[in-house]
Amino acid sequence: MSSVLYDTPGPRAKRRNLLLSVVFFLLLALLAWWVWQKLDDKGQLKWDLWQPFTTSEAWTTYLLPGLGNTLKAAALAMVIALPLGAVFGIARMSDHAWVRISAGWVVEFFRSIPVLLLMLFAQEFYVRSTDVGSDERPLYAVVTGLVLYNASVLAEVVRAGVLALPKGQTEAAYAIGLRKGQTMTGILLPQAVTVMLPAIVSQLVVVVKDTALGGVMLQFTELLTARGTLAANYANVIPSFVVVAVVFILLNLALTTFASWLERRLRRSKRGTGAVLGAEDVQDLNAAEVAGAYGSGASA
Repeated sequence: MSSVLYDTPGPRAKRRNLLLSVVFFLLLALLAWWVWQKLDDKGQLKWDLWQPFTTSEAWTTYLLPGLGNTLKAAALAMVIALPLGAVFGIARMSDHAWVRISAGWVVEFFRSIPVLLLMLFAQEFYVRSTDVGSDERPLYAVVTGLVLYNASVLAEVVRAGVLALPKGQTEAAYAIGLRKGQTMTGILLPQAVTVMLPAIVSQLVVVVKDTALGGVMLQFTELLTARGTLAANYANVIPSFVVVAVVFILLNLALTTFASWLERRLRRSKRGTGAVLGAEDVQDLNAAEVAGAYGSGASA
């Protein structure tokens, strides 16, 4: 099927695509074989190095607590960043210049600073200006850095999602007497959720991965830091990296799968017939409703 951006491949193009696919998979298989051989030569495939992951001690003592802290930090950051980003995204579309410009400065400032630097600044702030204990301080610093950065990114996501809607939605809301706040909360934002959902979930995946920065620099005991402790006790550095990478892949795959399912469900729930009814159609519908109310044998 051809379109403006895509032409249906002909016989030669199909053969070329098939040949390129075969060559790619052969090269990928050779790369996998080379990596396997290198690991085998270094003794990294010995069962003694992988056996700890089949016991409950490695998981309950190291990996699962670290995974719990990762999910805790990511959940707190996203729960705070999402409404905060929505507020700043809406503020950037305000009719008042001082609100729009101020929100724009805040968003651009925090979006331009690396998230790791925000975490380090937050750590120093909690050390010098608050009474937060040393045990909770790394979590506070990681969540603060993630919130500041991701709220600024989500603000642009919200703004883009609302601006992507047809202007007729806003004009129709104003035509029936709704104010701008009512139009935004009751008309535009509910429709923009479906548009924004893939970008929001992509940002959630980024949040989950960025928690590892706190483990590297702030001694936050997330999954990657727990892996280091496990590898020190069992002397299985490469296997521990592989297992943790698989855990991150499965976790993010679950998030994206859930987001895809939720997006399809939202689209189905908002799908309409798209038909435009004329005056005669409306009269026919009214007549059918009257007939249904009084029975099929009722006279007009």
